[in-house]
Amino acid sequence: MNAIRTAVSPVRSRTRFNDIFPWAISPFIVGAPMRVMSGPHLALAVSKAGGLGFIGPGEKPESTATDLVTVRELLRESSSLPASFQGTEKLPVGVGFQLWNGDLKSATKAVQEHHPCAAWLFAPRKGQGEVDEWTTSLRKASPGIHIWYQIGTLEESIEALKSDHRPDVLVIQGAEAGGHGRATDGMGLMTLFPEIADQVRGSGISLIAAGGIADGRGIAAALALGADGVAMGTRFLASTEARIKTGYQNEVVRAADAAKNTTRTQLYNHLRGTFGWPEQYSPRGIINKSWQEHQAGMPFEDLKQRHDEAVKAGDEGWGPNGRLATYAGAGIGLVHNVEDASHLVERLRAEAKQILKELGDS
Repeated sequence: MNAIRTAVSPVRSRTRFNDIFPWAISPFIVGAPMRVMSGPHLALAVSKAGGLGFIGPGEKPESTATDLVTVRELLRESSSLPASFQGTEKLPVGVGFQLWNGDLKSATKAVQEHHPCAAWLFAPRKGQGEVDEWTTSLRKASPGIHIWYQIGTLEESIEALKSDHRPDVLVIQGAEAGGHGRATDGMGLMTLFPEIADQVRGSGISLIAAGGIADGRGIAAALALGADGVAMGTRFLASTEARIKTGYQNEVVRAADAAKNTTRTQLYNHLRGTFGWPEQYSPRGIINKSWQEHQAGMPFEDLKQRHDEAVKAGDEGWGPNGRLATYAGAGIGLVHNVEDASHLVERLRAEAKQILKELGDS
């Protein structure tokens, strides 16, 4: 006779993020640290609207410190800061670090000098041990910094839970996400999130849902799964503050039907000259001529030549007939326009609240 598993209550106590970040407003919306494209203007705009914006890794290790200097300048120059920003010891933005090719010394120095409120760690080559090394160094450099760790599998959550250097937050990324996610063992957020939530119940680790969330419906759904907040990347690509080329942004707004028009592949990485990603990660991007000709058997050398020529074409290098990488998630069909990040956060928060209210009244 098969053993019967005891049912686990779906209810878990939620983190009140405004106890940690005084400016936070519920539902808690986070701007993900997209490489280069999540700069200081976008991060600060998200935080000013009651969320938490993260600055992504830059083109060089020292870019993080440069971007944090810009945040300080923006804070000094702004005439409309939330009152809840006053008296905070740390900068009201976070920073993201890509571990497999990151520079721990440079990251530690930036955190020690500028004290962002949080650090988001992602893509270790050596697993939890590497995450622990970064966590220890950053906490020593800036005591009280909130450590976030992005994962995409149940196994990673178990390893984080067993660690002596547990993160404060696990960002649970479903396979719907854009950019670099789990290549072969990722699952959709609807099933992945609850299983991890059951696993870490009672640990004190907060949970953020990510992957495919682009509107109030997605936020409400994530909260129903038990999330303490949501992180969005692709939706913020279509914001006025994103550090993004116009051609790239236009393609994010134009594209739809992600099942047909996006794929996970290292091709675009390699065309851009980026090699070495750990094999468990692969980016989701919008299909274009480079992918189509790759599928048709065109040699890489010819694809590379055509790609490099497209780089010179500027904004025309993106689009269905373009050749440049457009990393984006499965929510592209829900992105219809470019908005100020602050308006976007406020609008989606209101949408989610209304949906939850209607469900509660039904």
